[in-house]
Amino acid sequence: MSDPLPDPFEFMKKLWNPMGLPMPGMVAPTLDIDAVEKKIADLKSVENWLNLNLNMLRLSIQGLEMQKNTLAAMKAMRPASGDTAADATKNPFPDPAAWWNMMQAAAASAAAAKPDEAKPAEAAPTKSKAK
Repeated sequence: MSDPLPDPFEFMKKLWNPMGLPMPGMVAPTLDIDAVEKKIADLKSVENWLNLNLNMLRLSIQGLEMQKNTLAAMKAMRPASGDTAADATKNPFPDPAAWWNMMQAAAASAAAAKPDEAKPAEAAPTKSKAK
């Protein structure tokens, strides 16, 4: 009166067979060396393709991290103001004229601090050899 226990492999075959897929691990190994070499070459080409995609993904992530850090630095350089409506329309990049003016002021102060070095040196008389 008791039914025997169902075979688990038969259950798996019923699950996989309607999809037309072979049972994983149940495929008989091939004895043809050429088929094995072809399979190895195919898998190596897939591995190379996946490595290429992985490297491209890493470069994309690094580029986005650099962009995020640059934007954070530019936001930190921007002067803080209480008017957020004016900030929304304002250019997010710092003023290039301010940088140029700072460089000109630094050059002028360096020239003023060393007046003797700023002028070209006079040519020193050359000594002539006695005959």
